[in-house]
Parts: sequence; structure tokens; C-alpha cells
Amino acid sequence: MVTGIGELVTCDGTGPDGLGLRTHAALVVEDGRVAWVGAAASAPAADRVVDVDGRAVLPGFVDSHAHLVFAGDRGAEFSARMAGTRYDGGGIGVSVAATRSASDDELRLLLADRVAEMRAQGTTTVEVKSGYGLTVEDEARALRLAAEFTSETTFLGAHVVPPEYAADRAAYLDLVTGPMLEAAAPHARWVDVFCEPHSAHAFTADEARAVLVAGRDAGLGLRVHGNQLGPGPGVQLAVELGAASVDHCTHLSDTDVDALAGASETTVATLLPGVEFSTRSPYPDAAGLLRAGVSIALATDCNPGTCYSSSMPFVIALAVREMGLTPGQAVHAATAGSAKSLRRTDIGRIAEGARADLAVLDAPSHVHLSYRAGVPIARTLELR
Repeated sequence: MVTGIGELVTCDGTGPDGLGLRTHAALVVEDGRVAWVGAAASAPAADRVVDVDGRAVLPGFVDSHAHLVFAGDRGAEFSARMAGTRYDGGGIGVSVAATRSASDDELRLLLADRVAEMRAQGTTTVEVKSGYGLTVEDEARALRLAAEFTSETTFLGAHVVPPEYAADRAAYLDLVTGPMLEAAAPHARWVDVFCEPHSAHAFTADEARAVLVAGRDAGLGLRVHGNQLGPGPGVQLAVELGAASVDHCTHLSDTDVDALAGASETTVATLLPGVEFSTRSPYPDAAGLLRAGVSIALATDCNPGTCYSSSMPFVIALAVREMGLTPGQAVHAATAGSAKSLRRTDIGRIAEGARADLAVLDAPSHVHLSYRAGVPIARTLELR
């Protein structure tokens, strides 16, 4: 039994911002699942009691967009951007070279450290993409390693066109949709593509469609990097094909917003404010998207180039300060919203039958996640 809870944030869809707040509450966990939620005074007997001494308890954060399988460092690129250099996706090649040269053991250790860093900040589920190998062997290796840490693995062979195929994009597309997909699919749940006509390194609408259709035909769910560097076809393509998530959504037209609102039960707009912070790009209007009826999620996009942060609390604080969300809306987007983008109902909320993936705050309320920005108050509540 977990008791002594100052504020229980269930994210069950009820009450203001869907947070389902409860006070004087307790919960019982059995075999890794929530077995009971209710008033502490009515709690059933349990063989062990964890008293959190007035702290807030909420669902573990669901980080539904992360690139964790990589080697190397791109700090110099960050410094250049802060001095005015515009991001165009070209730096990904630096990470590709470093990742290809790293051993399995080196990549596994780096991945384990990053996942542990996330858990230390309250993240209990993370989606991990490939995309820094861009050969048949390296993409399959990245996904095989990622699957050791999460069931939410995404094949991103269509991250950028690698230098060796710069003069023959069609050949690389054939590789991604053929032998690379065949090798990657057994280790992946999702397929993704960087659909971005504003980058010479990424993929056009027609190329992205080919990747997504091939992935769907191979049994993978669909995700899309879209509308990051400027207006583009990513959102419309994601909605048309029924993708679970279209991520970034930095530059949206009214038509894009209408499409996302019309597909709110199917396609989630996953917002990545850490990228805007790290690239000095405009922040999307998250509050406006909610008012329009769009389903939104928040994620870190932890990666070596455009956001080397694993902190969901940092993302929540940015969403409140820069994207117009209330503290409650941001927490909901980082838990239940991100779970929806993964088409999961067993995470991102605290309810009977859900996974007992919990976070605890060294604070009495969820508001402190943005109120005390930058302070490490969130951690995973380890019950096993």
C-alpha cells in the first residue's frame, strides 16, 4: 500500500484538466498493477506499506519520442546554433558515423545510462527510435538493443539520407522499404519518417508515404516527424494514413489544426518544446491546439543534436512557460496524452488494472513541476 499521499494525480480524465485529483488517498499495488485506489481511511490491509509523507504521487511520465541509441557528442553544434547557425538536420551524420563505429557493449552501456537517467526523473515508459545507423545491420542492431529496455521501439531508417546515398536517394529509399525494413521489423513496434521538405537531408511527402505504407504493410504502427522546420505535408500525411502520432508540429497551418482536431481520437500531436529551446525555434501554441480539440502529448525528443535532455519535468515547465499550458494540462500531456500517442491504456494513469508505474514528487502538488523549474523533485517510485 502507498499511503501518506499529499495529492494523488490519477489522470483518469475527470475534474479540471482531466487530472482526477484526490486528497487523503491511498493505493494498493499487487503484481505490478494497481489493485485498489480510494480513501486512505478505507484502504484494505497490505503486507507492506510505503508512506510518502505528504508528497504528491502521479503516473510515471511517458516519454513517447526519444533517440537514445547513439554514440558521440555534438556539443559544438549546439554552441554554433546559439551563435546563430540554423539547424537543418545535417548534423545527424556526425552521430551516424560515431554510432556505426561503436560496439554493441558501448551502445548498450550508453543506452542503459540514459534510461536510468530518465527513471531518476520520474519517467517509467520511453519510446526509443533507431536512426543513427542507416545501414541494414546498424538499424537492426539499434532496435535489438533498444528492445532490451523498452517494448516501444521505432524503426527510423528514414531519419536522413546518409552521405553514401546522397547522389541516389531512390536507392536509399528502396533499401529502407526493403531489406532494412525486413531486418528491423522483428525488433520494432513502430515505423517513423522525418518528413521535412525544408531539409535537403530529410524526406519528401512522396518518399515519406512510401516508407509509412511499407512499414504498415510489415505490421508496424505509424509515427511521423512533421512540420518541424517549416510548414509542410507531415501533419496531413499522418492524419491521412492514421498515424498514432505526428511529432514536432512547430509550424502548423489552420488546415493542419483542423485535420488534427478531426483526427483527435486517432492521431496525437506530440510536442517537443526542448527542441524549440535548443534550436531557438518558435514554440507551437499548445493551448490553442487544445482549444481547437487536438489531442496533444509532450515528450523530450532526447537526442544528441537538437535536445540532449532526458528530463520530462523540464519539458513540462517549458510547456507551461512557453506554450500556454496550465500546469495540469502539461502533466496530463506528459502522462495520459503520451500514453494515447503510443495507443496504450495501461500506462499514463492511475486506475485499477493499470500498470503501477508511479512517480513521486518532493512537493505537495503537481504544480511544483513547473513552479520549481530545474529543481530535481521528481523520481520514479520504486516498489519492487
